[in-house]
Amino acid sequence: MIRIAVPNKGSLADSSIAILKEAGYRQRVDARDLVLLDPENGVEFYYLRPRDIAIYVGSGELEAGITGRDLLIDSGAPAKEILSLGFGGSTFRFAGSADRDWKISDLAGKRIATAYPGLVADHLKDLKISAEVVRLDGAVESSVRLGVADVIADVVSTGNTLRQAGLKIFGEPILNSEAVLIKNASQADGLEILMRRLQGVVTARQYVLLDYDIPKSALDRACELTPGLESPTISPLQKSDWVAVRAMVPRQDTNAVMDDLWTIGARGILVTDIHACRL
Repeated sequence: MIRIAVPNKGSLADSSIAILKEAGYRQRVDARDLVLLDPENGVEFYYLRPRDIAIYVGSGELEAGITGRDLLIDSGAPAKEILSLGFGGSTFRFAGSADRDWKISDLAGKRIATAYPGLVADHLKDLKISAEVVRLDGAVESSVRLGVADVIADVVSTGNTLRQAGLKIFGEPILNSEAVLIKNASQADGLEILMRRLQGVVTARQYVLLDYDIPKSALDRACELTPGLESPTISPLQKSDWVAVRAMVPRQDTNAVMDDLWTIGARGILVTDIHACRL
């Protein structure tokens, strides 16, 4: 039985539970539950603070876990990212007072407030910039106004919170983060199945199934528009000069592809969600 850590709260918690459910695993229904046994799948889930998950996995106490890439790197734990999960996307950025034009070189000698001191310290080292890192556990955006820091380094989703605090982003992203599956150095039984299931859900969320009828005279052009993963499935219709086509299409391209198919003569165009797959 493998032991897997799941975020117990925060922005990653609900999405982590959702992807595990879609992958066929049991999940807790009571937020107060700290441990859940899924004997049918040979898994024991532990619900932990997202910031602690990399520590538990890296130490070998747990075989795998879901956390943010930023939290994994900041922890310095000997755990390894093995799969991007496609949710919880954010960037990690520097921000300073909006009434000044900041450059990365301006960080030298400044106080930088952050909840990710390890990540920031490593980045400053890479930049060969000497600055003071001030660790805060929350409300980092208030630190400049309160005089605790000169600039901040924090996770940014929309940037609205920073603007409300009178701050603006500058410089290139320190890190692009998202939810990831991590593991330790061991080769636990069942981990490959977990990865394959989660990868199937991630892929299914990125694609849809597109079915349509097309005259044979336009089939080559239609296959160019919907090449599928290996090739589209083509079936004969009762009308001898028409065929039915089925192919996986990137979800984000669906409507544009439908428009193009209609233009070349496709009819009966149907879109179906994919809930899971193995490719």
